[in-house]
Amino acid sequence: MIRAEILGMKKSIIWFLTIIMALTFAGLLYIQIMYMKNMVRMRDDQFAEGVKRSLYSVSNLLEQEEARYYLENDVESIESSALPAYPGAGSNLGGVRYSVTTTEGLSSDFTFTGEITALSPMLSAEAKKQRYNSMQEQVRNQYVYQRGLLNEVILSIISQSGNRDIEARADSSTVSMFLTMELANNGITLPFEFAVVNRMGVPVYKTSGYNTENSDSGNTFVQALFPNDTKNAMNYIKVYFPDKNDYIFSSVKFMFPSFLFTFILLIVFLYTIIVAFKQKKLTEMKNDFINNMTHEFKTPISTISLAAQMLNDSSVRKSPKMLEHISTVINDETKRLRFQVEKVLQMSMFDRQKATLRLQDVNANEVIASIVHTFKIKVEKYGGTIATELYAENAIVNVDEMHFTNVIFNLLDNAVKYRREDVPLKLEVATKDIADKKLEIIIKDNGIGIKKEDLKKIFEKFYRVSTGNRHDVKGFGLGLAYVHKMVHELHGDIRVESEINVGTKFIIILPLTQN
Repeated sequence: MIRAEILGMKKSIIWFLTIIMALTFAGLLYIQIMYMKNMVRMRDDQFAEGVKRSLYSVSNLLEQEEARYYLENDVESIESSALPAYPGAGSNLGGVRYSVTTTEGLSSDFTFTGEITALSPMLSAEAKKQRYNSMQEQVRNQYVYQRGLLNEVILSIISQSGNRDIEARADSSTVSMFLTMELANNGITLPFEFAVVNRMGVPVYKTSGYNTENSDSGNTFVQALFPNDTKNAMNYIKVYFPDKNDYIFSSVKFMFPSFLFTFILLIVFLYTIIVAFKQKKLTEMKNDFINNMTHEFKTPISTISLAAQMLNDSSVRKSPKMLEHISTVINDETKRLRFQVEKVLQMSMFDRQKATLRLQDVNANEVIASIVHTFKIKVEKYGGTIATELYAENAIVNVDEMHFTNVIFNLLDNAVKYRREDVPLKLEVATKDIADKKLEIIIKDNGIGIKKEDLKKIFEKFYRVSTGNRHDVKGFGLGLAYVHKMVHELHGDIRVESEINVGTKFIIILPLTQN
């Protein structure tokens, strides 16, 4: 039903619908592609941001670890060298613990140690106040001391940290642990490889799977390990994710079936349109063919009818010459009708996938000679000649005689249609034996010829060669297509050689019957 509706449409409407559907499919594909690109870019940005946060956290953790190292290892030595020994060691010692919080939010706990003497309850208020102020002053002095001590530690870190080897400041196991922890905190659990490199890009150490060739790829991220180091002492960590692309594109995998289905729909639509155009062209051709065939049938039928009426005349029956003429006319017009009927059969061939052939062994020389004899009248009508050179000694081929006759007749008829007006028509038909037990049939003319760009298309269905100023050539582009199909159905081959204003030569090769 849909097919019939499509065939009933005008070409302009079909073209309009084709353009609309093509634009629709193009728009759909564009939207899908842009959506996928945006999803990939968003996923990539999220991944990069997570990795950068993780690397920054790793750098901070390493700096904290280094500060802890100096605090643990240097404070005691600095304190012991700067703090004098308390007097009265071993005497009645006690201590007072104080907690101080600075305006910067830093807190510190420390203890005063020394001889503890109980405050006399008989002290006056003024004495108690003096004693309290004295203790506050001691607390203040202790805080200032501790703050100075911390400053010394910080200065030690600044002065000495850059002198330590990077392997000691950030060993591979610690870096790997921090990386794994921080990446997991940011939702990244992909396998990774990393390397610590100096400012020249030379690896200080690296994991076994790290490849320096991939260090500059989009899957590699870089972070300074100790950003506050001097420029000459700067070191960097490079992290490579081999499965990053798979991770990124995993979010858009569901789009691939959508692309596939859209592509299938596009192919089906294009195929439907192509078939619709071909079917419409075939339908139009059949309608034109029927109209032309009706006209072509009228003439021979009228001629045969007139000849039959003349045979009823007794005076005509008494004249042998008139009877012979009428017989010739009836025979010629009958062949003409047969030729038109065979054209109808040729058309039906293209509605079937495979032709139904009645194969039999025939003598190609004899069949061709009979065709030439019949066709000679048409050639002579245009002042031309037809010559035969049937030199093949073994010309027995297994063919359908009717279709084989039509093949030869079509080629001869084609030569007459595309003759030159300025020179007499000259046709040559020849046969000869060739190697591999095959028969070669040559049909040559001196017609207008065929352009090189048309030679590859002349055997296509519906294709018609331009005839220039010739307007008397009628056809539907089926003749040579039929010839090509039938030759291949008979397990043969056909080729063509042509030159403009010189002529055309068709060469048919058929297998001989095996004796």
